[in-house]
Amino acid sequence: MTSENYRSLKVSVLMPVFNERNTVEHAIARVRQVAMNMEIICVDDCSTDGTRLELQRLLSAGKIDHLVVHEVNRGKGYGIRSALAHASGDVVVVQDADLEYDPNDILKLLGPVADGRADAVFGSRFRGEVSRVLYYWHSVGNGILTMLSNMVTNLNLSDMETCYKLVRTDLMRSLPLTSDRFGFEPELTARLAQSRARIYEVPISYSGRTYAEGKKIRWTDGVAALWHIIRFNFLAGKAPRYHHPQALTAAAAFESKPTHASI
Repeated sequence: MTSENYRSLKVSVLMPVFNERNTVEHAIARVRQVAMNMEIICVDDCSTDGTRLELQRLLSAGKIDHLVVHEVNRGKGYGIRSALAHASGDVVVVQDADLEYDPNDILKLLGPVADGRADAVFGSRFRGEVSRVLYYWHSVGNGILTMLSNMVTNLNLSDMETCYKLVRTDLMRSLPLTSDRFGFEPELTARLAQSRARIYEVPISYSGRTYAEGKKIRWTDGVAALWHIIRFNFLAGKAPRYHHPQALTAAAAFESKPTHASI
């Protein structure tokens, strides 16, 4: 795949932010360093540590393209939907405002979409890239949730809970997303499976934080994720079937061919 393929796609980076004053500027700077056509859309989810002032300064400096402000804390999923409403790119990708994920890996996620193979690409922390060694029980819980999600979606993902999910913008907007908090990950996975999107997975690096360094997810979020797997696969309706542009083009070309009656 040539660099022109990458440059032809505009990436809308959706960044929900809550109390990340110490890392958000660095996180945005790292995204800006990636050689891709991008826009950065930040959502301040009613931060109380000065993050909003920092984001307003970065907006004035042209470091981010759009800033959405929540006057009430709504959660990650709600923040992603708020940012999605302003996206003008061909694809969207969620970027946390901490320093756990390497924005250079977004180019890896872009690959299968840029060459026409994929509608959505997950970045897997468990497929061979460099990762920080941290909590054993977190990895066990993630493995259980991924396995259960795979059982009901009939996918073979290795990391359902990954933050890095890159999706065609038109596909993302067609999905009935409603989860406000960390249920966003199993919900998006379920909706993509229901839409029959072409999903790929690529290895990414991961530098997880400790709780002392600001990690927010708790064991209760894992329990909630189990409920969300059940809810969005069995109880909350289904996403519509997605027809990616290549498929539509191929179908139109087939229908336009002359037909010949058999003798």
